[in-house]
Amino acid sequence: MSENFWKISFQFMLLSLALIVGDWMMDGVRIVSNFDALLAALTIMVLNRFVKPLLIILTIPATIFTFGLFILVINALILLLASEIIEEFQIKSFWTAVGLSLFLSLVQIIFGQSKNVKFQVNRGGPDEMGEDDLR
Repeated sequence: MSENFWKISFQFMLLSLALIVGDWMMDGVRIVSNFDALLAALTIMVLNRFVKPLLIILTIPATIFTFGLFILVINALILLLASEIIEEFQIKSFWTAVGLSLFLSLVQIIFGQSKNVKFQVNRGGPDEMGEDDLR
C-alpha cells in the first residue's frame, strides 16, 4: 500500500483518539461511543478536505486582519457542522468548539507532523527476517 494511505490512516486514528480525549476533558463535548468518534473523525476529515478550503478563500481578509487566528474560528465552524451532521457527536456552544479546535490543533502539531515516522512492511514470513528485524 502507498505511503499516503498510511499517513491518512494515522491522521484518522489520531483525530479519533483526540476527539475521545476531548470528550473526556471538556464538559461541552459529548461522543456517545467509540464508533461515533470514528464517524465524527471521518466527517471532520471530509469537511476539512472539501469545505474548509472554500471557507478559507472566502475569509482571507478576516484571516489577514487577525494574523491567522481566524483559522481557529473556521475550525470551530467545521466542528459545529460535523456535530450537526452526526447526532451522536455533540458540541454545546461555539466557545466549546473553539476550545476543542485549539486542542485538536495542538494534538496535530505535536503528533501529526512527525516526518520521522516511517512505515515499513515486511512481506516475507518469519523465515525471511534477518537478525536485525528481531530486535
